[in-house]
Amino acid sequence: MFSEASQKSESQSGHSFGTAPVFLASISTILGAILFLRFGYAVAHVGLWGTLMVVLLGHLVTVPTVLAVSEIATNRRVAGGGAYYIVSRSFGASIGGAIGIALYISQAISVAFYIVAFAEAFQPVYEWVETTYGFRPDARWVSLPCTLLMIVLMLTKGAGVGVKLLWCVCVMLAASIIAFLFGEGPESIRPEGLNLTTRIENPNNFGTVFATCFPAFTGMIAGLGLSGDLKNPQRSIPLGTIGATFAGMVIYVLVAIKLGESATPEELDKDQFIMAQIALWGPAIYIGLGAAALSSALGSIMVAPRTLQMLARDNVFPIPRLNRLMEKGIGKSQEPIYATFVSGVIAIVFVVIGGVDFIAQILSMFFMVTYGALCMVSFLEHFASNPSYRPTFHSRWYLSLLGTVMCGLMMVQISALYALIAIVLMVGTYIGLRRSRRGERDLSAIFQGTMFQLTRWLQTTLQKSRVMTSEGGWRPSIVAVTRVEEQRLGHFDLLRWICHRHGFGHLIQLFLGDYTFPNEIKARLHVDELIKLTEVSRAGIFVDTLISPTFQLALTQIVQMPGISGLPNNSIFLEFDQENAEEIKEVEQGARIAVSSLFNVLILRSTNYRFGYKSSIHVWVTEENLKNAPMMLLLAYIIIGHPDWKRAEIRLFACSESTAAEREAGNEADKLSTLMREGRLPISMQNVTSIPYDSIKTLEEEVIHRSDQADLVITGLTAEDLGSDELPQILQRYNGVKDVLFVHSIEQILID
Repeated sequence: MFSEASQKSESQSGHSFGTAPVFLASISTILGAILFLRFGYAVAHVGLWGTLMVVLLGHLVTVPTVLAVSEIATNRRVAGGGAYYIVSRSFGASIGGAIGIALYISQAISVAFYIVAFAEAFQPVYEWVETTYGFRPDARWVSLPCTLLMIVLMLTKGAGVGVKLLWCVCVMLAASIIAFLFGEGPESIRPEGLNLTTRIENPNNFGTVFATCFPAFTGMIAGLGLSGDLKNPQRSIPLGTIGATFAGMVIYVLVAIKLGESATPEELDKDQFIMAQIALWGPAIYIGLGAAALSSALGSIMVAPRTLQMLARDNVFPIPRLNRLMEKGIGKSQEPIYATFVSGVIAIVFVVIGGVDFIAQILSMFFMVTYGALCMVSFLEHFASNPSYRPTFHSRWYLSLLGTVMCGLMMVQISALYALIAIVLMVGTYIGLRRSRRGERDLSAIFQGTMFQLTRWLQTTLQKSRVMTSEGGWRPSIVAVTRVEEQRLGHFDLLRWICHRHGFGHLIQLFLGDYTFPNEIKARLHVDELIKLTEVSRAGIFVDTLISPTFQLALTQIVQMPGISGLPNNSIFLEFDQENAEEIKEVEQGARIAVSSLFNVLILRSTNYRFGYKSSIHVWVTEENLKNAPMMLLLAYIIIGHPDWKRAEIRLFACSESTAAEREAGNEADKLSTLMREGRLPISMQNVTSIPYDSIKTLEEEVIHRSDQADLVITGLTAEDLGSDELPQILQRYNGVKDVLFVHSIEQILID
């Protein structure tokens, strides 16, 4: 699935960093520009209580994500590529590539976002220049040189120097936060005590404030990008990411409380640098903002190229030459020089464009998609209970599910349009990758384990809560047995029509002979052909094969089989060709075995007519077959519910053997009319006909005369018919009509 270069990269240890770089890259991204520039705004508009709710809701996304990441990282060896590597090795190259490309773009753009925020830290300098020289400098005079300097630093010195700088900026960041927390601020801006709900007049709503502040919490997996440079990623990733997430949450709570007790909502809303007035030393806040933005930018410029490098090593991009170029690394640690250059160009473009708020929303969308995917991986792995999934760190499935749901809700909350764009881009990328990677693991493989567990649970639940037919309503659970192959499909079609919505069908292709391994291989190959047939016809039935020395022995095995649907089988479906009378003997044997095992029996006498135009079904009911009438009518009703029979109508013939024919037949018709009316069957009373007869021959003539153009005739078989030596002759009746379905009901079926 993955290239040799990718596999080779998985054995490289890079810089062999410990846990500290993971923690520093994550915490420095979490404690970013929004902490210094927007948290005062949040307290002003939704109050302290609302701000704490923003922090809580944000971490309902981030905490499940870091737990899921930590779990997945301890299940297998994590190489370079960070979050992309985890997703691709869990979901496969197609899905991982779609998420990885989106993740890489957001990481590259985030460099620009943090540098633009870094330039905001020079606000006092811009004001001094404007006061002294009469013009205000453009913030890009700072952001562009800083971007170029970082790119040159990464190209020449690599991630080793980047980590050393992270230590320095994190120390400055910690010092600035401490200076703020221990400051008091001037008396003039302080509120009268701490109030949890105080806010400004005409504030922004909670959704707007949440959308503004949420990007502050999205940096917790920034350290994953260093996964290929970690000595022990299974240990460093859980410790570093979880530690950074909870440390960041505590700091955000403390900062919110400090803001709420140190300044009134009006002051918090008026001055985005209000923290500078409260801190022990005002310039520490500008230094902290610069350090936070710069450290986040450093973390991103180290992470993004490594994601791009791993994407190229997995041959995700459609241009082979581009893959070969981007996967190249230099030196023992395989520094991604070319990938760093490309990431730098993207960052420069967005620095020139500017627009912090616009970039922030785009970033949030792509990060949220990645977080949701990571939580979904963890949830599906939990639910599938795959024995190969053995992480040493364990999250909980409900936390992973919570993270997935919260990611989706927050994406819509922040921007429904951007959420739609992000999802459409990822789906389009997946479709493109899927076409070029046929045969590899895809969504169907991902959900196979989940479907297995769901099916197992449903079957055992249905079996434990099995209800009586009279209480739960009868539905067909049919096993169809046939020895003929695809050249005769009448039984297959009728089974898929009956089981389209209301029932469950199990088609068994019988091979007569002794069981041998070559015969087993042949049978398995035939199952593949049957599956293709169900796919082409969109048949919702289960197909299988069975090898048995005799037809009789095969039937005795089949009637003992458990129901595939979780409910017991209740009907055996047999078929023979009208032109092949020798097949009737096997059908006769099968029907008697089924009846003795208390199964309903359906016998199709098929012809080359193949149900014609599928426009009419004729149901013939006699006094002797009145017990079979509910099942016959239900089957007719179920069949016309299939789209192939959407223009069909049901005609019912109520037959009575009597000298006072009209009166008796009328009574018989009244009984059936009442049955249809109370059972809400879609049969018009105009389509109910009373038929008198004085002998079987007369009845047969009536059937041939009235139903010679019917696409399907349904008639009944009594217990005496099935036990009679004349059963072959009974099944050969009505030679003038086309396809006939004989029905014998063992169950007492109620239509109410």
